[in-house]
Amino acid sequence: MANSIRIRAQISGDTATVKALITHPMETGQRKDKKTGNKIPAHFIQEVKCEHGGKVVVNAQWGAAVSKNPYLSFAFSGAKAGDTVKLSWVDNKGESDTAEAKVK
Repeated sequence: MANSIRIRAQISGDTATVKALITHPMETGQRKDKKTGNKIPAHFIQEVKCEHGGKVVVNAQWGAAVSKNPYLSFAFSGAKAGDTVKLSWVDNKGESDTAEAKVK
């Protein structure tokens, strides 16, 4: 799922606020297809990780209860303008994506 992440990071003092929108179906495996009546297979993000300066600043374990096209926002300290923040995810089918943003 290339290009599924829109990310930006802004600095205020020494705290960076990261905001990301991830395009993903986030299927629970419980819904049925209206036309066929068959269950739609589960397809959801399991892990979201954010790195700054080679260190993991956020490592989230997600499941089927997270909504379609999830929005993620968090803050961490120790960032400077111009630093790079890298966000990546992996889903239950082994698909993944990564995006980077400069802290502004």
